[in-house]
Amino acid sequence: MVKLTTYEKEMLEGKMGEFKQIALQNIVKYAEALGAEELCEVTKATVYFGAHPYLEVVESENFDEIFSKMLLCTDKVVPLGEFAERCMCQTCVAPCDQYEWEPLNLTKEFYDKNQRFLNLTKEKGVNIAGSCTPYFTGWLPLYGEHFVTTESSNVLMCNAILGACGNSDGLEAAAWSAICGRTPKWGNHIKENRYGTHVFNIECATETALDWDVLGYTVGKKLPPHAIPVISGNFKKPDIVRLKQFFASLATTSGAEMCHIVGSTPEAQTLEMALNNKEPKEIITITQEDIEISMKALCDEGDKDVQFITLGCPHYSLEEVREAALYLKDKKVKDGVLLMIWTDISIKGMADANGYTDIIKAAGAHLLTSACPLVIGKKCHEGVTGMAMDGAKQAHYMRSETNATIYYGDMYKCIDAAVSGKWEA
Repeated sequence: MVKLTTYEKEMLEGKMGEFKQIALQNIVKYAEALGAEELCEVTKATVYFGAHPYLEVVESENFDEIFSKMLLCTDKVVPLGEFAERCMCQTCVAPCDQYEWEPLNLTKEFYDKNQRFLNLTKEKGVNIAGSCTPYFTGWLPLYGEHFVTTESSNVLMCNAILGACGNSDGLEAAAWSAICGRTPKWGNHIKENRYGTHVFNIECATETALDWDVLGYTVGKKLPPHAIPVISGNFKKPDIVRLKQFFASLATTSGAEMCHIVGSTPEAQTLEMALNNKEPKEIITITQEDIEISMKALCDEGDKDVQFITLGCPHYSLEEVREAALYLKDKKVKDGVLLMIWTDISIKGMADANGYTDIIKAAGAHLLTSACPLVIGKKCHEGVTGMAMDGAKQAHYMRSETNATIYYGDMYKCIDAAVSGKWEA
């Protein structure tokens, strides 16, 4: 039996309305299934809202019916209600850019539908952010604060770097928590479950964002199930961009929700602190040879024409948008090649103000927000035979979405390919 506060009991009884009541009913069932004894208050949430294709199984244009069946998980049509007042809630990625649809091979009808879905939840308290990097938008759960998120790399960033507490909940569970402001107290919400178990001794290059991207991919492949990695050894201390890439690729090849980086994460100022003064279950060394094996898995061999280049997985920071813009200055994307640079709405606004968007447009590229090719689906790359990207997560998952040749490299190599129309190994 889950122990509830007076406030939670009143919500469960329906005193705050049916919308919150059903959400909390689901959270209580979730807690019982997990064996959690109580709930904890959630003050930050990201949710996976918008006209995502999987919602089409409902075969309805009634958003209340769609939301009830697919997110509240009830056959009863419940009118959309207010989300939790004390929880800062914003959207993760959607299946369309916030402002454009034509470069993505989408229709105006679909764009309007996505806007309608987002606006309906906005009216009930969900901020439209369109970001898989919400920490760039000011969504920052602090040390010890409880959060829910639908973005796997964000779970790692918030747990590891911010010292906040959260698990990799599903899309539905995150929505329930955003509505009722509660989540089961289990997993990473409990301090004793957050200590490291396996030490990774780093003996490979750690200079660039690409180095950290491939490192995360490699660590994830070697990480046992339910383990918590501790990154130690001879590595250059990462900045936020390198951490962004590392956590995205680590979450791609593993189920990791927590990671300690000795000297960088608040719960790992020392190796002993990360391990709670216990011996690790295993020490694993990552060499440059391991990195080269991962690179071969991510990047196809040879030279080939490319028509589709996507940068920004996870979404670019303002610093990265600036670097891309300056590298594109006085260059021109080859005719027939689509170069997309992905970020969120707030970063796009700053890029507009600083003139970076104009430079990118002048080069024939697109600065887009709120999505990525993986989330949009196959429509945006139909007919493509060669593509390139600078995110290991994108390169890994796109292989199940296309028969095209997939190349992976840093921002500069990808832009060079967009300008020449050819990937050169």
